[in-house]
Amino acid sequence: MPLVKRALCLFVALALGALARGAPLPDAYLKPLSARSIGPANMSGRITAVAVVENNPAIQYVGAASGGVWKTEDKGRTWRPIFDDQPTAAIGAVAIAPSDPAVVWVGTGEANARNSVSWGDGVYRSGDGGKTWQHRGLKESHHVAKIVVHPREPDTAYVAALGHLWGKNKERGVFKTTDGGKTWQHSLDLGDETGCIDLVMAPDDPQAVYAAAYRVRRDSFSGGNPAIQFGPKAGLYRTRDGGKNWVKLTRGLPTRHYGRCGLDVWRKDGRTLYAVVQTDRTDISKVAGQPASRPGALLQVERGGIFRSDDGGDSWVKVNDLCPRPFYFGQVRVDPTDDQRVWALGIPLYVSTNGGRSFRADGAKGVHVDHHDLWINPAEPKHLILGTDGGTYHSIDRGGTWTHGKNLPLGQFYSVAVDTRKPYRVYGGLQDNGTWGGPSRTRNPAGIALDDWKRVLAGDGFQCQVDPTDPETVYAEAQYGRPVRINVRTGKRIVIRPPAAKGISAHRFNWSTPMLLSPHDAKTLYLGGNRLFKSRDRGTTWQIISPDLTSGMAVGEPFYAHTLTAIAESPVTAGVLWAGSDDGRLHLSRDGGKRWIDVGAIPDVEAMRHVTRIEPSPFDAGTAYLAFDRHRQDDFAPHLFKTTDYGRTWRRLDKGLPRSGPIHVVRADPRNRDLLYVGTEHALFLSFDGGESWQRFRHGLPTVPIHDLVVHGRDRELVIGTHGRSAYVLDVAPLQELTAKVLAASAHLCDVVPTALPKGAARPALPSAFAAPNPPAGAAIYYVLKEKPARGARLSILDDAGNLVAELPGADAPGLHRAQWDLRRRGGGLVPAGEYVARLAVGGLLLGKKFRVEAE
Repeated sequence: MPLVKRALCLFVALALGALARGAPLPDAYLKPLSARSIGPANMSGRITAVAVVENNPAIQYVGAASGGVWKTEDKGRTWRPIFDDQPTAAIGAVAIAPSDPAVVWVGTGEANARNSVSWGDGVYRSGDGGKTWQHRGLKESHHVAKIVVHPREPDTAYVAALGHLWGKNKERGVFKTTDGGKTWQHSLDLGDETGCIDLVMAPDDPQAVYAAAYRVRRDSFSGGNPAIQFGPKAGLYRTRDGGKNWVKLTRGLPTRHYGRCGLDVWRKDGRTLYAVVQTDRTDISKVAGQPASRPGALLQVERGGIFRSDDGGDSWVKVNDLCPRPFYFGQVRVDPTDDQRVWALGIPLYVSTNGGRSFRADGAKGVHVDHHDLWINPAEPKHLILGTDGGTYHSIDRGGTWTHGKNLPLGQFYSVAVDTRKPYRVYGGLQDNGTWGGPSRTRNPAGIALDDWKRVLAGDGFQCQVDPTDPETVYAEAQYGRPVRINVRTGKRIVIRPPAAKGISAHRFNWSTPMLLSPHDAKTLYLGGNRLFKSRDRGTTWQIISPDLTSGMAVGEPFYAHTLTAIAESPVTAGVLWAGSDDGRLHLSRDGGKRWIDVGAIPDVEAMRHVTRIEPSPFDAGTAYLAFDRHRQDDFAPHLFKTTDYGRTWRRLDKGLPRSGPIHVVRADPRNRDLLYVGTEHALFLSFDGGESWQRFRHGLPTVPIHDLVVHGRDRELVIGTHGRSAYVLDVAPLQELTAKVLAASAHLCDVVPTALPKGAARPALPSAFAAPNPPAGAAIYYVLKEKPARGARLSILDDAGNLVAELPGADAPGLHRAQWDLRRRGGGLVPAGEYVARLAVGGLLLGKKFRVEAE
């Protein structure tokens, strides 16, 4: 048998047997589809690292908390992602070799230990300016805070590794390589609980390196601050022999346990250093939001603050009490040409012009708060680049004015929701950037621009719902259970938080409080605290419909009171309610909340876990999917289950999913009962056999955490809410038809989704720093071929009278194919609205599907 024919037979066998055997489909059934970014980029997202080529500042790199690495070669006017194909999108450090700017080092895993922090898998190196990458080990470091590179040896680098945030591990501290990361020396080893959070190298002596050691542990839940922030081995360390020996610096420094510290060294004299120091006596409330000590104020060393050394760290003098929310910031910078100008990064950007004796809190007027990195141009120190929770900012007048780079789509969505307009709009809540709404497509030939997205609620954005009967009514929620009903046309906002109730303990709400509009009644709203709340009048009044469905107070943990994290109602039967909590408890009511059943133990997973999603089946009231997340217990595997009998029994469905990424969301397709979508910490996965097998969807979608998924029922698109790269849209109409019956047929023509004629002239392209692409104009025609036909495949469009309107090119390889009709007849004119038929002629078969072309 010829080789080509054998390969074709193998392909057919794989496709036919995939669903039956629980095996993934060949990629030919997914390749014609591509996820499409829709933004937004208005608010950008959290930048954790900034690196610039000093002799050519037009070349810059930024690392995002969970959005990968980006590069510009034109001073930030345009950016391109250069890390999308790597296994993680969480970035903690980026460094450029001073002697060879083509050598770029990346440390993965954000090192700011906030409750939503993403982890990485070690260190990467590029020798060609980010075109290609090589993984260079330290996989279990998880959170790399800083990399410094030898000024003359690009293969010699030091790494500050924080280590696991939810458990003990040895791969933490300072590591050194002299061979480009092929091998590593554990230069500063402080045990399995204390890692390192900062590193600086003396500019005049590369053998002198300073490190800030930090013991930090997140709790098992999602509270605001880390449970552990201090330790006996934490503090400031120095080596003068290239990492062979280290000493802890003590003279003039606090004698107490240290928390997070940050370091910088003066460019003109390596003996002058500044440090921001947290101790277990630091009073953050007094310094987090206002200028620090006045000159001459009494300074207590033990309380931490800003310290200065002029003898290479042998001795230190405290100059200020300032220590802004250290676990989230902990960064200090000194002007390369003026040791009296000092910057401290915090909620505002603090600046001192007298060596830190006093600070102003106006270093970044009009800039998004929360500052994580600052680069100061050593050749022109008026030139600054600032990385914040709202993206990048550039200044050329030493911080007097700033320009926001609104061209990085790094939004960290917690949730997404869709309305019923044509075209529909997407809403969602973003970390530290409020709740926004924008269109899934526009009439602007440039695409979806910045001014198409509008913020509808401030604060940290979380859950979001849209009234399916009134697209002007949006429900949005800010942190810790603060829901608001919004009229997006008028801008009117009404706070609808349940009031305190007499006779029971105070309500408790999670950082990300679950909220749900009933699929059976658009006026009925549910909200999950420690109890389940229900409103029949759009949140105006509330009733409590459950007891406390959690375990109450945490046992063996710092002070924490458990809360609900996931709620759901069956779309098949009203009143079938599910509620899951951050301590792993799962409850079910089948009568609208009158009686509740504790579902009890779930097999094969430890009791301590976080319920991330409950997804009732669209086809059967007794069937539901359940996702647990145990990364806060230092378990990074996915946990996914299915019940078909209202929770009496459960079966695992996570076989085949990577063990390195917990599940944030599972969605059941509303048309195909065997099609499931899962969003994990790193990727989107699909199953065409009810969860028996999984395959990653890669086309157009970068490596990124996916926190929410919504299928738009009318338009048959999957809206993907990423936590790091804003929102994407994927056409899933053909995937909804990939059943075993379709795959067994020699050919299949998919249903054609109704499409709209353009109305009037297209909106003119407006200047914009960012524009996301619109989909191709017209109707998408999909078809499936089991094998290559003898005479090829021919596609045509007929009108309702059977007249030929257009002919489309067809492909004839096995798999799924797409053809695009631009709604024009032969000769070029647009067709009128009405009924049309897509016809596929293949192998003696003639298949047709009616569809509508509608007026917009």
